[in-house]
Order: sequence, then C-alpha cells, then structure tokens
Amino acid sequence: MRLIKNYIYNVGYQIFVLILPLITVPYVSRVLGSEGVGINAFTNSIISYFILFGSIGINLYGNRTIAYVRNDREKTSQTFWEIAFLRMITITMSYVAFLIFLVIVNNYKVYYFYQSFLIIAAGLDISWFFMGIEDFKRTVTRNTIVKIVSLIAIFTFVKTSSDVGIYILILSLSILFGNLTLWPYMKKLVNKPDFSKLNLKKHIRPSLALFVPQVATQVYLVLNKTMLGFYSGVVASGYYENTDKIVKIVLAIVTATGTVMLPRVANIFANGDKDGVKKYLYKSFDFVSAICYPMTLGLAAIAPKFTIWFLSDEFAITAKLLPVLSLVILLIGWSNVLGTQYLLPTNQNRYFTTSVVVGAVANLGLNFFLIPWYDVYGAVWATVISEFLVTAVQIYYVRTNLNIQILFKGNWKYLIGSLIMFGIVRFMNVSMDATLIGFLIQVIAGIIIYALIIFFTKAPIITQLKNLLVLRNK
Repeated sequence: MRLIKNYIYNVGYQIFVLILPLITVPYVSRVLGSEGVGINAFTNSIISYFILFGSIGINLYGNRTIAYVRNDREKTSQTFWEIAFLRMITITMSYVAFLIFLVIVNNYKVYYFYQSFLIIAAGLDISWFFMGIEDFKRTVTRNTIVKIVSLIAIFTFVKTSSDVGIYILILSLSILFGNLTLWPYMKKLVNKPDFSKLNLKKHIRPSLALFVPQVATQVYLVLNKTMLGFYSGVVASGYYENTDKIVKIVLAIVTATGTVMLPRVANIFANGDKDGVKKYLYKSFDFVSAICYPMTLGLAAIAPKFTIWFLSDEFAITAKLLPVLSLVILLIGWSNVLGTQYLLPTNQNRYFTTSVVVGAVANLGLNFFLIPWYDVYGAVWATVISEFLVTAVQIYYVRTNLNIQILFKGNWKYLIGSLIMFGIVRFMNVSMDATLIGFLIQVIAGIIIYALIIFFTKAPIITQLKNLLVLRNK
C-alpha cells in the first residue's frame, strides 16, 4: 500500500501541476509575449547545461544508491553526506565556469544572472534522498508550497512585457527556496557527518556512469530551444517552449510512475527478487500504455482550437505543432518504464546509456539538418524521431529478459479506444466554440468514451483495477 500512497501523492501533485499552468501559461504568454517567453526559454536552456555538468548524474545515482542502503541508518547517513558534499563541490565548480561565461557573453547578461540561482539551487537539492527512502510526502508538500508562492508572485509582480527579468527571478528563487526547506528534516533522518570517514571519491565513477545518459537526455530536451534561438531567434524558441510546456503538463502524470517505481524496483532488485521486478514492470508498462494512448490522441484532438484559446493568437502556430509533439507522450511513457523503472534500478546502465546516446546523436544531427530548413517544425520532428529511437533501442535490449508480447498484450485495445475517442472529440472540437466549458465537455466526453471501450473490450488495466480494489478492501 505504501507504493500506492506514494503514487497518489505524486499524481495528486501532478494534477496540481496540471492545473497551475492552466492559470500561469496563458497569463505569462499574453503579458510577456512570444519574445519574452523565448528569452526565458533560451537563457534557461543555456543555464541547464551548467546545472547538468555540475550535477554529474547525482540525482539518479543518489536516488538509487540510497534505495540500496536505506535499511541501515549508518550506511544511509554516510552515503547521504558523501553524495551531498560531492554535489556541492561539483556545482561550485560549475558556477565558477558560469561566471567566466557571463564575462564573455554579450547578450542577455542580466537574464543569465537571474537564471543562475538555479545552479545554486541544484547544489542544495537533496530531493534524491527522499525519493530513495520513498518519502514522497515531504517533497510533494515542498513542491506544492513553492508552486503556490511563485504563482502569487507572478501575478503580483509580472505586469508588462518588460518584466521578463522579474519572471525569471521569481522562478529561480522559488526553486532555491524550495530546496532549502528540505534540509531541516535531515536532523531526524541521518546522523551528523563523520568527516574522518567520508569517501567522496568512490561515488565519482558510478555517478559519472549515469552522467553520460543525463547529458544525452539533456541534449534532446534542451538543445532544440538553444539551436532555435541561434538559428531562428528567441521567438521560435518561445513557440517551441509553449508547445513543449503543454505536452509536459500531460506528461507529468505519466512520469510520476517512474519517480515512484525507481526506488521500489531498486530495493527489490537489491534483495535478489528478480521475479518481483518483472511483475512490477509488466503492470507498470500496461498502466502507462493505458493512460498514454488517450493522452496522446486526446491532446491532438483538441489542439486546433485549444492552443490559440490557451496561449493567444500570437502562438497560433502551436495548433499545428502540438499534434505532432504529443506523440512523445506515448514514447516517453514507454521509455520511462523500460529505462527509469527497469534498466537503471537493475544496474543495466550501459544499455540505458546507449539508448539515450542514440537519441541524442540523432537529435543533434536532425536539428542541424531540419531547423535551418523547417524552423520550429524541424525541431518538433527531431524530438519525436529521437524519442522513438530511444524507446526502440530500449525495447531491443530488454527483449531477452522481458516478454515483449506480455508488455504489449493489451495495447491494441488502448489504441482502438483512443482512435475512436480521437475521432469523436476532434469532431466536437471543430463544431464547438473555443471556451473553457467547451473544452471541459470535450475532455470529459473523451474520458467516458475511452473508459467504456476498454471496459467492454476487457483490457488488462481493468483487471489491475479490480485487483487493486480487492486488495484495498482487505
């Protein structure tokens, strides 16, 4: 039941995260405009590289390593302090590199400086520890408070297109503040550091092993906005940013399963229960498939009118971009299960690294080829193709340990249900006016149609839900 509670905490938070941008994104898009949104997206993409190189894979490594030793307080304390100090040192080095960059760069200096508080925040981020011990309540509470504070600040202080710097500062300082709020809890969870026993060096090599896939992942998550900024200007980065933001709102619910499952699977694997690992994987893959198909096609169905209503006429191009980019919801959902929930916790880092490196290389090449010719459309297609390659490589590597037929057993039912739902919702979208009530009706109708189809076709997720209800009643 602890796993279910953790997922409920995460999904509850993700629903909150889902609602929040419905308020902030339309407001920010209209107040800052495509240029303001683009400046934030472009400068943030540059800062992301400093955070990435300063973190050296510690988020994933720390999460997994704490999960391995969490049953021993002494080992947990020792491991925590070693990893935390190592991260502080590497982030400090990264911030020094940023200061050198700030001296050299000519444009957007003040915006880069405001964004740089995110680098400091990364050095103080210990959320990986709480994920490792499966204490999601504290991180969810922290994140919720931070989001509410930043929401209030945005509506209070961001009033005109010249407030881009204030907007960036609010976002970066709120994350820094949020990371600081987790530290007081550590007094009860770990012992004081014994500096004579600390061995930071032993964590460098394994964290670097996870650093490579994170670099590769960051390439096709951030490089699009960076290259669009250089080739087409910050306005194009703004178009991509808002399209990507809508997809990520939906995707957050899917990736919540990976956040919860990684430490659980890592702990099961550490105890030698390989059958238990597979059992969780098959259920998780089916669950993710069941929600990703309708999310992908549902978002594409309402895209024509929703994007313009949501973001304003200035972002009308996103109506064409969103149906394409929404395909990554399904692809990332699958790769999240296979990579984050299986390959990483079972120590198959090499296969995970290979998959994301393939995606990164493909994304880099496709961006260079497609963006100069097709602008933001090229960036969107580069992202989709790259995510497809990542998922395909992971399926190839797990085929000998997992039964692929079991993984995809009920997928045709989810696909059929989603396609029928897509047709009906798209017709409704074209026929109805672009209003909040109209979109709510379309979403509710889509959910009901899809739920009825998978119920009558007896999709595997229905069995899972029935078993869950029986377990809860006991």
